Order: sequence, then C-alpha cells, then structure tokens
Amino acid sequence: MSINFKNALGIHPDALNVRSKRSEILANNLANSDTPGFKARDLDFKGILQGEYENRQRMELSRTSQRHIPAEGVVMDSSLKFRIPHQPAIDGNTVETNIEQAEFAKNAMDFQSSFTFLNSRFTGLVKAMKEQG
Repeated sequence: MSINFKNALGIHPDALNVRSKRSEILANNLANSDTPGFKARDLDFKGILQGEYENRQRMELSRTSQRHIPAEGVVMDSSLKFRIPHQPAIDGNTVETNIEQAEFAKNAMDFQSSFTFLNSRFTGLVKAMKEQG
C-alpha cells in the first residue's frame, strides 16, 4: 500500500512556504519603519492557499495602435497587498510598528503550529513504515 503524501500532510507544507515568505515581507516592513514614503505590504494568505492567484500572475498587454511599443506581458505579484494604515505618518510611511510586530509574532506561531503538525505526521508515517517492514 502506497502513502499519498498530499493526503497525509494536507495543506501544511504549502502553508509553511507561504508563512516563510510572509515573515520576510513583515520583517522588511519593520526594517523600513523609518523610511519616508515606504508602504507596508502583506500577503493575502487565505487567497494564496485557496489558489486564487495561480492564474493571475501574468497580465497580457494589448496595443490600441500600431505605433505603440509591443509588450508581451507583465509579471505581477497579485498576492502581495498594501496594508491600509490606521494612523499614516506625515512622511507617507504606512508601517505601524506595533501592528507589524503583532502580525510577525502571530505568523511565527502559525508557522510553528504547522511545523509541529508536520513533525507529528512524519513521526507517525515513519512508525507505520517500520511496522509494515
């Protein structure tokens, strides 16, 4: 009997990848909290895991005149959104340090939860394989 890893592990391997990418984005927001004009960004985590962005990564450009410069397409990261601040700074920076730190901590806890789940699943799968062998 073969093991189907997709069924055994569920969405957790993908969640780890997305949460890792999100931690980089949140860390970048925190690193730029004093940069004038910097716009805080975040991932649409639910949308990514539901596969909403798989078919939207490319935007085809059309020409309305033969004199326009042809363009094949533009790759867009549509899963990355700008965060709307509660209190925007005068210098145009939208990073709110307390919110970014809270989101970073929550993301780290969610990452750890998925990692712990996967670890227990792998432990169970290894145990099942040893018992069959």
